[in-house]
Parts: sequence; structure tokens; C-alpha cells
Amino acid sequence: MKTFRRILAIVIVFALVGGVAFYITKQQPAKKSSGGGGRFARNNDGPVPVLIAPAKTLDVPVYLDGVGTSKALNTVTVRPQVDGILLSVNFKEGQDVKRGDVLARIDPVTFQAQLDQQVAKKALDEAQLANARLDLDRYVKLAQSNAGNKQQADTQRALVAQLEAQVKIDQGMIDNARAMLGYTKITAPIDGRTGIRQVDEGNIVHAADATGIVVITQIKPIAILFTLPQQQINQVNKAAAKGALPVEAMAADNTTVADRGTLQVVDNQVDSTTGTVKLKAEFPNPELQIWPGQFINVRLLIDTLRQVIVVPTAAVQRGPNGTFVYAVKDDNSVTVRPVTVSLQDDTRAVITTGLEASDKVVTTGFARLAEGTKITITTPDATPTAPVKRQPGERRKKRGDSSAESGNGPRAPKTEGARSATP
Repeated sequence: MKTFRRILAIVIVFALVGGVAFYITKQQPAKKSSGGGGRFARNNDGPVPVLIAPAKTLDVPVYLDGVGTSKALNTVTVRPQVDGILLSVNFKEGQDVKRGDVLARIDPVTFQAQLDQQVAKKALDEAQLANARLDLDRYVKLAQSNAGNKQQADTQRALVAQLEAQVKIDQGMIDNARAMLGYTKITAPIDGRTGIRQVDEGNIVHAADATGIVVITQIKPIAILFTLPQQQINQVNKAAAKGALPVEAMAADNTTVADRGTLQVVDNQVDSTTGTVKLKAEFPNPELQIWPGQFINVRLLIDTLRQVIVVPTAAVQRGPNGTFVYAVKDDNSVTVRPVTVSLQDDTRAVITTGLEASDKVVTTGFARLAEGTKITITTPDATPTAPVKRQPGERRKKRGDSSAESGNGPRAPKTEGARSATP
């Protein structure tokens, strides 16, 4: 009896498992047909929401991009030219100075004394020269009247010449002493900004000191050294032959122009290790946007394309047969249009052939586009799911959903209104 019950229980369990498996197997195709495949079909029902942009006729500048390092236009290490005690330092670190401003003073007492000695020595020699000239006049008159010796007159004439030369030497010594005295007042040789002071007042400084007193850098204007590939030098030389070439220094975001300058020189040789050529540009730098030693991206303007057709770079697609765009037709469908791109950057592309200025091109939604696909034009601020929300509502309406008929269900934006908002 127990064996019979056990067998009966096993049969009932197998029957239940088989019934459940049959039910699941029967329901699985229905779910697949109404689930994954239905969703894909729903995404392909109706027009595809896209963004469009018109093709425009513009003047497009042609730039060559390079990376450079900013450098002070002039750099001077201010050193003493005479030895002595540094009496005073007349500048502040980081101060803007002009050419001729007094930066420091060295004790001038010794040099003033040397100047005074030379002035006195010249006065002594000038007095001797004046007396020698008087004697020469007497000896010449005596020699002319045969009352004196001609040799004595010639000797006196030589003495006068010697004293005249001595006076000139004295003047040279005075000029030298005056220059040495002037060196005790240290002035700025250029316009620029002072750096960190290298020596404090009260120290004895020497002309042979290597560190100097301070370093002055001229940063208004400032220079930028940058490089370009050797393949682009011919373009630069041809453009430079027509006039000065503008150069733009880019800010850290690489979109804002920090300053505008001009190209000054192209190096006379190619760096064989890198295959690049150095160029130097000068910038006004009025607000100190550029600081010496910075790495800066620069753009060199070599040409401007006049009245060419331009579209957003996002509109240009690439396929097995080359570049193409999806052009919008009057019936709100798209057509594949092969194009030729002559110049392209991150934001726009110059189209040589394939488009007219009146055409409009698609810039988004390419995955669902093909030749003849219907589209609906949306605006950039529209929610990307808005066109999809309409389709479930329409399906519920077909199934008799009262919420869709009463207007409580989701609504898609009107196609005409969205198109009118498209730029």
C-alpha cells in the first residue's frame, strides 16, 4: 500500500512539472513577439526625431596649430660694475620699472675722490701747458730776430705738444673716473618687471659677482616660441611673403583667445631630430595674460577662404564610398548626399562639392536614418524621449485605452511647432 502511494505521488509531481513546462513553453513565443521585437518595431514606427542645421556661406580662416612656450622678450641680470658697499636698494620685488629708474646705490666716496684727483691733475697740467706756450712764443720771436737759438725754440715746441697730450690724458682719466662714479648708481637698462632680490643692502658687492642684484624681464610685450611640422613651412613662407601673419595665443580652455600678436621670424633650419621648425611671435600682453615659461597653444592664420559652404562637423559622415551627409528634402525625408570636404575642425566643415547654401543637413540620429527616411525636426532643448512617448499612447488608443482618448496619456510635441523653432 505504501509503495502504491509513493508511486502515485511521483506520477502526480511529474504531471504537474510537465504541465508547468508546457504552459511556459507556450507563453514564451508570445512574450518574445510582444516584447523585444515589438519594442524595436515601435522605435522604427513613425518619423525619426533629429536635429538639423542649414548650410551657410561664410568666410573661413585657415589656421595652423602649434604648441609653444612663452618667453620674456628681453631678460637682463642687473650686476654692479664697480666694487663697493651697497648703500640702498630702491625697488620692490615684482615691481614694474622703466629704463633709467634707479634700482640701487653703491657707496660713491672713493670714486668721487678719484674724480677730484683727476680734475686737479688736469688743472695742473693745463697751467704748465699755458706757461710752456708763453715760453714758446718768446723763443720763436728771438729765433726770428736771430737773438735766440732755434734749437731752443724747437725744444720748447715739443714740450708744448707733450703737455697738450698730457691734458688730453687727464681728460680721459676724468671721464673714466666720472663713469666709475656714475656706476655707483645702478639703473634699470630696460622696461620690465623685477624678480626676487639677490642681495641685500649693506653687503659688499663686486663687479665679478655672477648672481647680480636682480633679474628684470620684459613681459609687455612678450614672445612665444612654437613649432610647426616641416611640411607646413612652405605654406607659412608663401603667406608671410604677402604680409605680417596674425598669431593667436589660446587660453587654458583652448577656445578663448588670450592675446593676438604677429609672427616675427621663422627659424632658418629644421630640427632634424623632431622634423619641426621653430617660429617666434610677439604679443602685446597688456593684461599679463601670458606669463614667461607657460606652455601655450597657438594658431597661425595663413589664409582665409572666401564665401565657402560650411556645415557643422557633426553632419559629416563617413562610409565605404567616402564622406556624405543626410540632406533634408521638402517632404521631411532625408537623402544621402556625397560631399567633398576641403577643411574640417572640431565645429565646422567646409564643403567643396555636394551641397548648396540653401540645403539643410541632419546633425543627430544617424543610426536610424537611411535613404528616404521620414524625420521630425526637434530643437536642442527638447527632451530626446518626446517623440517616442507618442507611440505607446497611440497603441493604447488602438487597444481602447480611455486614458489616451481623454487626453491624460503622454503627448508628443507638435511637429510644425518644433520645425518653426529650428534655426
